[in-house]
Amino acid sequence: MATFLYVSLAGENKISIYSLDSEAGKLGFLKDVSLGGAVGPLAVGPEGRFLYAGIRSTCEMTSLRIDQCTGDLTIVGTVPLDADPCFIATDRRGCFLFSSYYGAGAVAVHPILPDGAVGERPIQWLQTAANAHSIQTDPSNRFAFVPHIAGPNLIRQFEFDEQSGILEANAVPQVVPEDKAGPRHFCFHPRLPVVYFVNEQGSSVTAYRFNSRFGTLGAFQTVSTLPTDYSGENTCAQIHITPTGRFLYASNRGHDSIAGFAIAPDTGRLESIGQQPTEVMPRAFGLDPEGRFLFVGGLISGKLASYRIDGPTGALEPLETIMVGQRPMCCLLYTSPS
Repeated sequence: MATFLYVSLAGENKISIYSLDSEAGKLGFLKDVSLGGAVGPLAVGPEGRFLYAGIRSTCEMTSLRIDQCTGDLTIVGTVPLDADPCFIATDRRGCFLFSSYYGAGAVAVHPILPDGAVGERPIQWLQTAANAHSIQTDPSNRFAFVPHIAGPNLIRQFEFDEQSGILEANAVPQVVPEDKAGPRHFCFHPRLPVVYFVNEQGSSVTAYRFNSRFGTLGAFQTVSTLPTDYSGENTCAQIHITPTGRFLYASNRGHDSIAGFAIAPDTGRLESIGQQPTEVMPRAFGLDPEGRFLFVGGLISGKLASYRIDGPTGALEPLETIMVGQRPMCCLLYTSPS
């Protein structure tokens, strides 16, 4: 098996491909793949054969075939979108592609065709509220959630029909966080019925209990991503959890750090393990599929910092910093099945 890192560079209209030494954590540059505009969000389907890229400057979605041996990407299609996508994800079966639209206040569902390409027209375009920032289904593929940052400050709850690709409002259609925290991105615990949302304006992470029968969320803990003595400006961006469910990480823009949390194995409650200083404006970061390394892109610096995740403590050990290019927007790690 080989592991590759895909970095979308909005300032250079391309995706850069790196190989990962899974023992040392070293990256090796392989090649650039040029696209037709400012590349933003990336997603890989569950079978790992195709990568999808949202092109923000031209409002398009590009589908690319992944070479399982080399990690190389080949364009198989590009379709127009009705707005500028800020987040994309496939459903759990890889039959549909979700996209969210911050400016348009909407989400869309596109079919994924037999050749792996995204269909030209969406099955559904759904107005949700202003500042829609991400969308994912739960592990059962029956429910979907769409967080909206401050302004609406809410999480829309949907039922998802994995046969038709249609989203319908849940019987409890939304959750409204306290204190206008601004939920932005989220991840599911791999074993517990818990979902973690990073809050953009609140500079915090909120843990929600997930009712897998009804597809609803209930908050039970909110923890700051910042040290107690920090008083400067800050907003949070992304959130990721290790495959074991032991550690959680969120990025601070302003404090310019990665906040780490240990997760209680029985309750899912969070305990801060501190903040690791990193690149300026860490909008994007990612974990390798084994949860051994973490990579952070500096939106302003154009650099990529890498860290080894300490197994017992979750602490981040700095490894190296390399120049990657202008405005890294997404860092997606992928391990080929072959």
